[in-house]
Amino acid sequence: MHKDGLGEERRARGRPAATGIVALASLALLASACSSSHGSSGSAASAHTSTVTIDLTPQGCAPKPAKIAAGPVQFNVTNTNAGAVSEAELRTSNLAKILGEQENLTPGLSGGFSLDLQPGTYKINCPGASVQHWNFTVTGKASGASWQSNPQLAAAVSSYGSYIDQNAASLVTHTQAFCQAIDAGNMAQAEVLYPKARVYYERIEPVAEIWGSLDTEIDGRWENPVTVASQFIGFHKIEQLIWADNTLAGTPKLCSALVGHEQQLLTLVRRAQYNPLEMASGATDLINEAATSKISGEEERYSNTDLPVFQANVDGAMEVVGLLQPYLQRKDPGLLSQIRQRNAAVATLLAKYKASPGYDDTGYVEYSTVLDPQRRQLSTAVNALAESLSKLSIQVSS
Repeated sequence: MHKDGLGEERRARGRPAATGIVALASLALLASACSSSHGSSGSAASAHTSTVTIDLTPQGCAPKPAKIAAGPVQFNVTNTNAGAVSEAELRTSNLAKILGEQENLTPGLSGGFSLDLQPGTYKINCPGASVQHWNFTVTGKASGASWQSNPQLAAAVSSYGSYIDQNAASLVTHTQAFCQAIDAGNMAQAEVLYPKARVYYERIEPVAEIWGSLDTEIDGRWENPVTVASQFIGFHKIEQLIWADNTLAGTPKLCSALVGHEQQLLTLVRRAQYNPLEMASGATDLINEAATSKISGEEERYSNTDLPVFQANVDGAMEVVGLLQPYLQRKDPGLLSQIRQRNAAVATLLAKYKASPGYDDTGYVEYSTVLDPQRRQLSTAVNALAESLSKLSIQVSS
């Protein structure tokens, strides 16, 4: 995704972004941290995929090589012995925007992500290292945005922008209602309104994550990635206070800050522009998110309201499929059919846990009542859907 007016964006912890617009870098195509199947999909799109190796060390994350030709790139990230460094990010040269990342690599683990990069200058970033920022250059000529001449893809992108805008606006509105209950001291009402606000964020999370720290300020979880108590804010800190500590003490201030960060997000997405590859990558990321933090119960660990936000991840991904349907029906009807079938399998399993009005009026049972064998069933179905969705990127970029 790229945006106009990068100089007006605000970066981590209130620091202003650099004022210059990085025109070439802003053309880079987004792909968040991805599974091995997604990474290989990016590689399959072209016989000329470049490979960049990043070794996370206490000293830094120097890319090898540090200069490549424009086109598909596979970033392979390994952590050998860096206890304080667990992620690598590709950012615009002013550091204002994350284009791709691999997180949660403790020593001994490896991973990667795929991107289709346009010419420009970038930064490899590894928080926690002695030297966190490393130069990375992409040479050659910019490729044309041929998708814009395809009416089906152009219509899908336009509708996707409207979908993101609507959900970002609803996120602000529903969070304000949640905060009003908190300000009134009505904990029972706050518990009901919390998951109703959360679903709007979970539908558009890959877009929100582009602005780096803003995602953490809204949706950061303790120990993933927040490890400093004073920096644990946003939805999940409020969730912890209400459900785990049974208190509203300190929540009005946290709620006010949360709404402020969401309003920043709304301003940013209203200026944003998208492309089909970003849509496809975002759909895969949403399902991978459901397959990891939702099924494990890690994200909504205090409230146990995982099922509605799980559904929101699936809804956001399938919205992309619906928007791309006219194009896919002609390009690869078999893939479209497979995605529909696997989504139906997920929906069948989720239907088992629906209830009326449900736990905290969510329409679902409390997630702690979903046992491990049932979670494994969900995981199998969701991983199958993710595998199908990972093929979308090839279809919209070839």
